[in-house]
Amino acid sequence: MCGIVGYIGKRDVAPLLLEGLQRLEYRGYDSAGIVVTSPKAAGLRMVKAKGRVRDLEARVPARFKGTTGIAHTRWATHGAPSDVNAHPHMSADNKVAVVHNGIIDNAADLRRKLEADGVEFLSETDTEVLVHLIARSEAEKLEDKVRETLRVIEGTYGIAVMHADFPERIVVARNGSPVVLGIGEKEMFVASDIAALVAHTRQIVTLDDGEMATLKADDFRTYTTEGTRTTSEPTTVEWEAASYDMGGHDTYMHKEIHEQAEAVDRVLRGRIDDRFSTVHLGGLNLDARDARAVRRVKILGCGTSYHAGQIGAQMIEELARIPADAEPASEFRYRNAVVDPDTLYIAVSQSGETYDVLAAVQELKRKGARVLGIVNVVGSAIAREADGGMYVHAGPEVCVVSTKCFTNTCVAFALLALHLGRTRDLSVRDGKRIIEGLRKLPAQIEEMLKQEEEIKKLSAQYAEARSMLFIGRVRGYPVAREASLKLKEVSYIHAEAYPASELKHGPLALIEPALPTVAIVPDDDLLEKNRAAMEEIKARSGQILAVAHQEQEKADHTIVVPKNEDELDPILMGIPLQLLAYHTALALGRDIDKPRNLAKSVTVE
Repeated sequence: MCGIVGYIGKRDVAPLLLEGLQRLEYRGYDSAGIVVTSPKAAGLRMVKAKGRVRDLEARVPARFKGTTGIAHTRWATHGAPSDVNAHPHMSADNKVAVVHNGIIDNAADLRRKLEADGVEFLSETDTEVLVHLIARSEAEKLEDKVRETLRVIEGTYGIAVMHADFPERIVVARNGSPVVLGIGEKEMFVASDIAALVAHTRQIVTLDDGEMATLKADDFRTYTTEGTRTTSEPTTVEWEAASYDMGGHDTYMHKEIHEQAEAVDRVLRGRIDDRFSTVHLGGLNLDARDARAVRRVKILGCGTSYHAGQIGAQMIEELARIPADAEPASEFRYRNAVVDPDTLYIAVSQSGETYDVLAAVQELKRKGARVLGIVNVVGSAIAREADGGMYVHAGPEVCVVSTKCFTNTCVAFALLALHLGRTRDLSVRDGKRIIEGLRKLPAQIEEMLKQEEEIKKLSAQYAEARSMLFIGRVRGYPVAREASLKLKEVSYIHAEAYPASELKHGPLALIEPALPTVAIVPDDDLLEKNRAAMEEIKARSGQILAVAHQEQEKADHTIVVPKNEDELDPILMGIPLQLLAYHTALALGRDIDKPRNLAKSVTVE
């Protein structure tokens, strides 16, 4: 969940690393650090600071020169944020420096053994054991020192290692936490995310689990942790540096909310087949016969991806008439689930690197399951592990809370549901109806975003609430769950989502004037049922904000959303609630792009 960036070449390294850390700060932002050297330097030089990258930059001295370096921005797992716990970590003789993402599961045992041998630890981190193990290795080559250390490590890691005796190289390794190499002209880069690389190169190599690499200014080579050479051909990334700029917006979240119409157009582009009222999804690697053999669909994701999976499961059941459900990947992988050969498993992750989802995919593959991936990042770990899948083409999403990627993932599920439905019993007429609805989405999103000023005024009122309740039925319930999560993440207001049908089974006890309720009220066959739920709340003096296709008499306020097809309505109904969360957080003065305690890509358990 932290950010790694490294460089080796001829340029002054510190400005490059600091720039890279700024681009990676959404992956972790409680402390940061940098180590530099050069072939002519006398050892390694390090600066670290608790806080943001700007706090580190303020500490870097004017004469902090080098041509090789590694840097890190941290999201704390072991040890509170502090200067000492910040990465990089360096050996007592100042010869070895390491930056690390992930968690060393056996760090406590290794620490005890090292302390028994007289090693003095300075930090509370699990990472420091790596430094001491590498420094104590008697192997002659840096690669062998690192390989020898990794043999005794249990857990996940993405690491970059420098050694004063080998100033012409950086050694990196991956197991469960992303490591990406950037290939330049007589210069090489390494990072945990391509965001740190695209300003300098679009030629990348993504390491696989169990793979290492040695970077020199004019060359790189990859190999397994056992030493066997691997072949890694660079690929060209589609995203450019400008994709990571704010583009005139005050925050990335605001920018990304407003990019959704264009993003939805991208995920649809080239995939619709009007002739047969279906879609082209060649990347699924699932022909019509395979699709007809599917008896159940299980969708796995975490957080926002899980909620998108809930919406997707409903679409698949409605359009393809295949039993489908969604489950948190973090729970699935530990409950020894029955893996059915007739079930199609779908792994959902914005980054494609979410550790809980990746671990579930690996377990499913081990048991012979067919797994599809729905991810945003091309070449990510889940994309490579899965049997096939779809890219959602949302573009870079920098804000920690997901908006446009959630919407595009829901649209991707609509495409998948249409594809599965048309291979089974969904009629040409219904296929055409869904396609027409999908094509309306970008314009309807633009129409929805024009209500931002009205939603901003509402947000100022609801910002005073200490807690909020979100309710919805069937199609509306996962929308309520995602909206509740958004408000929690970005405003820190406690929020809970509940099925509207379950109000009378307990949650009505909470209703009072000080607890606002947000009701998702689509104009479908459950409209009167949802109105009855609002009646129950009003009878107990509760405030109601309705998100609906028409004004709701029982609501204190209504945000009116454009009507689409019933199956697609949840995609649109989530967008005003993103704006509600955004402007509520803005009214409260929150750090919107970097909420406390959170990081963008969760690559640890």
